[in-house]
Amino acid sequence: MDRRTTLAMAGAALLAPAAALAEAAPNIQPDREMLVPVPGGRVYVRINGDLAAPKPPVVMIHGGPGGSHGSFLPALPLAADRAVILYDQLDCGLSEKPGAPANWHIPRFVDELDAIRVALGVSRWHVLGHSWGGTIALEYAARHPRELASLILQGPLISTRAWMDDAAVLRAKLPSDMQAALDACEGPTPPAKAECDAAVDAFYARFWRLRPLPAWATAYEQKHGLKLAVNIYNAMWGPNEFRATGSLANYDGEPLLKRIAAPTLFLIGDSDEVTPETARRFTSETPGARLAILGDAAHRAQSDQPGAYVATLAEWLAKQDQP
Repeated sequence: MDRRTTLAMAGAALLAPAAALAEAAPNIQPDREMLVPVPGGRVYVRINGDLAAPKPPVVMIHGGPGGSHGSFLPALPLAADRAVILYDQLDCGLSEKPGAPANWHIPRFVDELDAIRVALGVSRWHVLGHSWGGTIALEYAARHPRELASLILQGPLISTRAWMDDAAVLRAKLPSDMQAALDACEGPTPPAKAECDAAVDAFYARFWRLRPLPAWATAYEQKHGLKLAVNIYNAMWGPNEFRATGSLANYDGEPLLKRIAAPTLFLIGDSDEVTPETARRFTSETPGARLAILGDAAHRAQSDQPGAYVATLAEWLAKQDQP
């Protein structure tokens, strides 16, 4: 571990109040919500906290492709200190669903994010992108450096080749029978769907999310009908987290890392789909970047360790608020 890496364990002592807030059910009702016009349609945006407050807000970009803002509910305690902006990408969650594949490309998703900023009257903000959302955040940072107070890349998709390399490393850590099942499921004569689903679920249980969602988060997602937009996921990514067959199959944003001018934090779980080794390489390629690794957490670190997650972000954001 080098001087640019922080191992953020659950219950970070210096930020215990923020951590305690995150462990309980936060106030999940938005202070404002709206549909914002963006290229291709209108997207759902919700705000907790005051956008007019002195501290720059943080906007959180969900993963997928095809996820929703529900994944960030555990981060809402951050709104005690600054505005938290959550949104659903076009064709996802509570946003409009034109269902046009012509909209499913990176530049449009980047333009979508800045259209939200303009509509909310935000001049400068912290941008956090998780997983596929990290791709949008990276591309946004390269195109809109003046609007960034800081950049947080959480378990990010920076390069599909790197993601596939990590997936191979992680699959090798599964029990041998699960590895064999996954191999067979990808072969010409796959076994029964139930067997394949069980093998995929074994991977997810180790590296995607270690713990089930709390009841309050599940109830929110069910109430609002939040679920993966499978059409986008399959078209842009593929059948599962470790098989890229869609339009992102050849994506490589790694050359952009050296162009990032904003203070940058890489944030992963110690059992993330982005391995610590890969995260350290990305961090070293990004000028002045830092890396935080949350203990006992997988790809959905905000669900696995909400206290440490909020504490780590609160500390980072506070240090980067000044121009």
